[in-house]
Amino acid sequence: MDFWREIFTLNRTIIQFVYGQVFFVLGLVIIWQSRRHSRLELARSLGWLGAFGLIHGLHAWGDIFIPIQAQYLSYVWIETLRLIQVFLLAFSFVCLFQFGAETLYPFYPRLRWLQVVSAGGLIVWITALLWISQVIRWESEQLVVYANVWVRYALGFPGALLAAFGLHQQTRQRIQSWGFFHIVQTFQIASLTLALYAILGGVFVPPAPFFPANIINEDVITNLIGMPPQVFSSLAGLVLVVSVVRGLEIFEMEVDRRIEEMEQAQILQVERERVSRELHDGAIQTVYTAGLIAESMRKKVDEDSLLATHLEHVISALRHAIRDLRQFIVELETDVSGENLVEELRNLAEDPHLQSLIKVEMSVDCAEDDCLSPIRTTHVLAIVNEALSNVVRHSRSRSVWLTAERCNGQLEITVADDGIGFSDDHVAGFGLRNMRDRARLLGGMLHIKPRPLQGTQVALTIPWDDPR
Repeated sequence: MDFWREIFTLNRTIIQFVYGQVFFVLGLVIIWQSRRHSRLELARSLGWLGAFGLIHGLHAWGDIFIPIQAQYLSYVWIETLRLIQVFLLAFSFVCLFQFGAETLYPFYPRLRWLQVVSAGGLIVWITALLWISQVIRWESEQLVVYANVWVRYALGFPGALLAAFGLHQQTRQRIQSWGFFHIVQTFQIASLTLALYAILGGVFVPPAPFFPANIINEDVITNLIGMPPQVFSSLAGLVLVVSVVRGLEIFEMEVDRRIEEMEQAQILQVERERVSRELHDGAIQTVYTAGLIAESMRKKVDEDSLLATHLEHVISALRHAIRDLRQFIVELETDVSGENLVEELRNLAEDPHLQSLIKVEMSVDCAEDDCLSPIRTTHVLAIVNEALSNVVRHSRSRSVWLTAERCNGQLEITVADDGIGFSDDHVAGFGLRNMRDRARLLGGMLHIKPRPLQGTQVALTIPWDDPR
């Protein structure tokens, strides 16, 4: 026991550095992998957990660098740095508490008041600190120790427990429903680790001459097991980093699922249009021809005969069949909410699902009330939608620029990206053949070429007026 105690005492600086590093890395990873437009509620709360990691890591490193600076700075400056260090601890616990409050709010709306508890607790803590320093005038060393202990009890312990419970609820009630079971397991490990950290960081506090800090503190644990609590906190932080990093794969899986949904929707729409064309050009024409034959036969038979009555029934049934087929074709057509092209293009570019996958910038040089016929609007939107889908699926770009311009009786629409360009397979794909077919139906042309610097440009040029 004495051997291990001596080992950890001699390597306290290394332990403290690792302790700070694991939490700092946790914050960097979460902020780097954040998904502001994710449909998961957890994504909108993870920033608080990332802020906790960054600030808590800086606080832990203070135990390394402040003693080094003591050799060069005055006593006043060193005590100021220690106050700053304990303030960093307080702010980190506020972020952790806020993470827990925001993850729980979707399930318990009545607990919305929890989102202001951390800020209120911080204000009370700062007020008490200022009052003690100015009225009671404690020594700065004593003030720092007491402030450290109080903030761990008041914010650290409940904040970590709240964060653990909130992450558990998000995992059980949201992520589990998506079917990502290995992600569920990693986040459950993360929530258990946060609960463990509540004890390590919020119960095992620096020694202080009041209950319970005089009974359960860092020194007691170190003397009891031969290792400081920071060792276990570092291990807990490492487990938290690994589990959260693995859990953040859910955002990539979410993107893959959205792309798959877009592809399925595009395939479904193409199939609907194929069926619609076949019904219009095949089935309806056949039924219509049969109706004409039945009507010609009806004219050649006696009106009072039984055959004439049967032919009337056949003609009526064929008319009903044509009406039903036409209604079915209408239902298969693309749903366009209006004929305003600018409005429809803007709705397409500002689709939150698309914006969550790539940054779309739109520039329009057309009048807001410019309209095409419904069928031409449908074809134009289908071409633009396919171009944007190709950017998401294949280009690996960060931004895409959608421009529309009406000039000299023509409509020119361009979709340009800053991705990796295109291959011959992509240019010869079914989706692009469908885009070219639509362009020909519109009496225009579709050009696909590399951008001058990087990426691909898809340019559609069609006459504004419907060609006759």
